Amino acid sequence: MAAAQQVLVVGETLVDIVHTPDGLVEEHVGGSPANVAMGLARLSHDTVLATSLGEDPHGTRCRGHVTDRGVRIENLDAGDHPTSTAIATLDDSGAAEYEFDLHWDLRPIHRLDRFAHVHTGSIAATLTPGAAVVAQTLRDARAHATISYDPNARPTIMGDVDGVRPRIEELIALSDVVKASEDDVEWLYAGRTLPDVMAAWGRLGPGLVVITRGGDGVTYRVTATGETAESPARVDRVTDTVGAGDSFMAGLVSGLLDAGLLGEAAARARLAGATLGDVTGAVDRAMSTSAITVVHAGAYAPTRDELPADAATTPQGRGPQ
Repeated sequence: MAAAQQVLVVGETLVDIVHTPDGLVEEHVGGSPANVAMGLARLSHDTVLATSLGEDPHGTRCRGHVTDRGVRIENLDAGDHPTSTAIATLDDSGAAEYEFDLHWDLRPIHRLDRFAHVHTGSIAATLTPGAAVVAQTLRDARAHATISYDPNARPTIMGDVDGVRPRIEELIALSDVVKASEDDVEWLYAGRTLPDVMAAWGRLGPGLVVITRGGDGVTYRVTATGETAESPARVDRVTDTVGAGDSFMAGLVSGLLDAGLLGEAAARARLAGATLGDVTGAVDRAMSTSAITVVHAGAYAPTRDELPADAATTPQGRGPQ
């Protein structure tokens, strides 16, 4: 049973517009934070998404898609801007060229004390001017809530790596849990090993650092003991990998909330002192949610009922104290 704690996700919602070689055009609601919010709601967590949508058909579609999956939306006003889009033009090999039309000018989020946990990541955390509001939201929320962050690097949007790295590290320092991909780490710290980067991030503040490695599974590290572990991928077949990382993030946060290692400021200390055994159940849930996602086309978010029995229950660990 999910804990009755409100979760806030802050970040972009956009429409992916895909042009295929045969002339077809398909549109899908996306955006990494929006996917995480829908994933958490589908796992029975009370979830609010603070985002920005225009008063246009794309905005209407996004609102319906997100709310149909159980998420409440706030901060919808995009001013005079349209809803953000990502146009992908596919060639005959399936490779895509992207053209982005992004607008991220978030208003301050009121009544933050409603929320026991706050998640952010991806474009919203680095794209100005809204990124400043995102960072301030995390600072303000830390007094009463735990924080999770997924850099989800987009090099073509985020610009020069030397310029964006300090901003990402600032957000890591505000976070209790950080999940990144192996590709994120390679872009941010070319030539450095995963253990080196995970240890460096742990020294900045997070109690748990998790690196996803595609078909090679995940590597994770708890800061309290410096222990690391690996979990193999659990995928028998793949339809596509769209949204798999976001589904993993939702499953990880869900598992840690259920285990009492996220949610409210007191959980920060519990996670800061956690052992590998305390967090393994949450990582297992994340592996299960992402494994279900890749079987489906698009950014499918599984419900708790779809998870294996051992991943659907409260992970083994300390539990709320």
